[in-house]
Amino acid sequence: MNITFKKIHLDDLMDLRAIAMQTFRETFGHHNTEAELEDYFNTAFSPETLASELMDLDSQHYFALVDDAIAGYLKLNQGAAQTEQELANAFEVQRIYVLKAFQGQGVGKFLFEKALQLACETDCEWVWLGVWDQNYKAQRFYEKYKFERFSEHQFPVGDKVDTDWMLRRSVASLQAEFGQSK
Repeated sequence: MNITFKKIHLDDLMDLRAIAMQTFRETFGHHNTEAELEDYFNTAFSPETLASELMDLDSQHYFALVDDAIAGYLKLNQGAAQTEQELANAFEVQRIYVLKAFQGQGVGKFLFEKALQLACETDCEWVWLGVWDQNYKAQRFYEKYKFERFSEHQFPVGDKVDTDWMLRRSVASLQAEFGQSK
């Protein structure tokens, strides 16, 4: 199995939209009604929203490819593109999703480590992310990377509002551990 990393461009918009909806449904479909999912998809993953995000210079989007098939994707933000502004000079891992068919094969780890590598190449002080307070598997994963909870925020899906824990780690500690620096 060969995992590669590909920057997502505007001409990849419909592939991004398809994987975004599929992975969100696979991950959170059991917790949301179809109406809630559709409402979320029509706002967060509308072609207009995704195109705007792809053109935002403060956001980066990448596919993980397994033997040339799209297996997952990653969305990173800095500056004003971040979903929360609680940390000064921060790098957000906003979305990291892997199709169910590719889970357990190292794709999520590959994407996350690429995100951490990209964070280390910035002048940011913090790297952070949000994780659903009921997603225990993901919380354990991030804990292995020494991310610590520092706050929480609300995550609306349709009329329902979930709570996400906000986790962070200093970029300097990542650089020291992984031997990287800008």
